[in-house]
Amino acid sequence: MTSTLRRRPSQRRSAERVERMLDECATLLEEVGYDGLTTKEVARRAEVPIGTFYQFFPDKQGLVRALAMRNLDRFLVRVTDRIAAAEPAHWSQLSDLAIDEFVAMKRTTPGFAVVDFGEVLPSPGGPALQGTNHMLDSVLENSAVVAQRLRALVAGLHDKPAGEGLDLALRVAVEAADAVLKLAFRTHPQGDAALIAECKQLVRRYLAEHLSAARPDAP
Repeated sequence: MTSTLRRRPSQRRSAERVERMLDECATLLEEVGYDGLTTKEVARRAEVPIGTFYQFFPDKQGLVRALAMRNLDRFLVRVTDRIAAAEPAHWSQLSDLAIDEFVAMKRTTPGFAVVDFGEVLPSPGGPALQGTNHMLDSVLENSAVVAQRLRALVAGLHDKPAGEGLDLALRVAVEAADAVLKLAFRTHPQGDAALIAECKQLVRRYLAEHLSAARPDAP
C-alpha cells in the first residue's frame, strides 16, 4: 500500500490516519459509489484536515488506488491463512481457496464490490470504468499484478510446475475467474452460487490439466 502514497507515514499516528482514510473511502464507495466519493468527505469522516489528506494522497484516484492495493494485500493474507489451515495436497487446489476468499470479500468487505483490486465498477459485476485497469501498476494490468502475487504463494509448494508456463497459466486463470465472477455478481447481489461453482470447476480443471501436461515429468 505504501508505494501508492505520496509519503510513507513515519509515526503511528500518521499510519492510523491513513488507515482511517482508507476505511472511510471503502465505506463511502459502498454508500455512494465512485462518482459520489469526494476527498473532502473522506477527510471529514476520518476526522483529519483536508491538508493532511493531500499530504498522503494526490487525489481521489490515488486514494482508491491505495485502497485497491490494501485489498489485494489483505486478500493474499487470507488465502495464505487458508493454505496454512487446509494444507492442500496439490497446488491446483489453491484455486478453490482463492475463489472462496474473493467471493467472501465481495460479500462482506466494505467497498470491495465497487473497487476490488483496482478496477472501478459503477454497478455490480461491471463493466469497469475505462482506464482503471492499470490502477495497481502503470505498466502491468491489474490482473497481471494479481497473477504475479499469486505466483509467489504457489512458489512455496514443492510440487509446483515452474517457468513461463506457470506465469501464463496463472494470468489466464485470473482473467477467466474475473470474467465468470463478474457474471455471478451481475446475476445475484451475493454472487450466483451455480456460477461460482462453475468458475471453480473451470479454473481447477484448466490449471490441473494445462499445467500438469506442461510439466517435464508428466506421464
